Amino acid sequence: MFKTPEPVRYPADPTKLFWEYEQGVELRDPTCKEVGDYFARLAGWYVNGGFTDELGKWHASGHHYKFDYWEVLNEPDIEHGLSPQVYTKIYDATVEAIHKVSPQTKFVGMSDSYPAGHPDFFAYFLNPNNHRPGIPLDMISYHFYAVPNQDEPPEAHQFTFFNQADRFLEIAGYIETLRKALSPKTGTMVNEIGTMLPEDWAQTKPDYVFKPIRPSYWNLSAAVYAYVFAGLARLGIEDAGESGIPAAPGLWPSIAMLDWEAAQPNARFWVLKLIHDNLRPGDKIVETSSEPGYVTTQAFVSPSGERKVLLVNKRDREFEIDLPEAAGGKVQVIDQTTGSSPPASSNLAGSAFRLGGFGVAVVTLAR
Repeated sequence: MFKTPEPVRYPADPTKLFWEYEQGVELRDPTCKEVGDYFARLAGWYVNGGFTDELGKWHASGHHYKFDYWEVLNEPDIEHGLSPQVYTKIYDATVEAIHKVSPQTKFVGMSDSYPAGHPDFFAYFLNPNNHRPGIPLDMISYHFYAVPNQDEPPEAHQFTFFNQADRFLEIAGYIETLRKALSPKTGTMVNEIGTMLPEDWAQTKPDYVFKPIRPSYWNLSAAVYAYVFAGLARLGIEDAGESGIPAAPGLWPSIAMLDWEAAQPNARFWVLKLIHDNLRPGDKIVETSSEPGYVTTQAFVSPSGERKVLLVNKRDREFEIDLPEAAGGKVQVIDQTTGSSPPASSNLAGSAFRLGGFGVAVVTLAR
């Protein structure tokens, strides 16, 4: 659908990695009807049992799924380098077309890869005056990955990752202010959160060689996710998604949630599950503080009155935690001793316990 000097030839083998698809910057059809019609057919394949192609032929799938949300494109700011104006036209055309085949679906816009560098994207897209009449702005999304410098030793990653996380949360706060001013009914998803190692960026080169990832990295990455989750929760952001399941050497291995050989969850998966199982929509966020700041704490109270505290150790060393009212409660911990296993769980006889390096814990206080 983009103008290219030659047709883009993709591999006959659908399992083969292919990185050449991001060609072209100008649409063949500037009205975006071709794009909208394409995505309507794609949606129809999954929700309406099939689709009719451009030549009038019906293609049956037998699928009748329900899509609650549809995100329009992925990271358009870097994939094809779309301007805010062009992306907004594509969004409007896609939403209008998909609504005809899936009226109940809501839509997620932007999917921005680098929110710090694209304030114009947010300001333009979130302005309803820049959209066709009747086009909903249900949600926006953007991403965060902490990435160290190429020559940075692994021991320094902990400082880089959490410093970048702090900067991202400041930017997220600015975006929320802009969203509330321009389109207050629009929700927000930060639906890709993770860390990356610089070696991953060489994966498209012919001489790419995968370097084994040290075990403690997975705990550090898991702790960064938990830290960002807590910060986004304080901002009132609805969704904090972690990347990613389909990851392996050659396909962003450092964002993996599963061991690609054994198919077993790593610490990143277990921390996500720990948060998902304990901290739910509707929980009240309680103002929380901790000293000296190397362990972040965030308290939550459920609608039924259950009190829980999320703790994140930002350093690769153990700390003793003294948590008032913890006696009689329960602690669940993911740290470097649990490895790829589920959280270690224990009852607390007193207010003090130890949290290992890059550990993430949820403490449930006694009633």
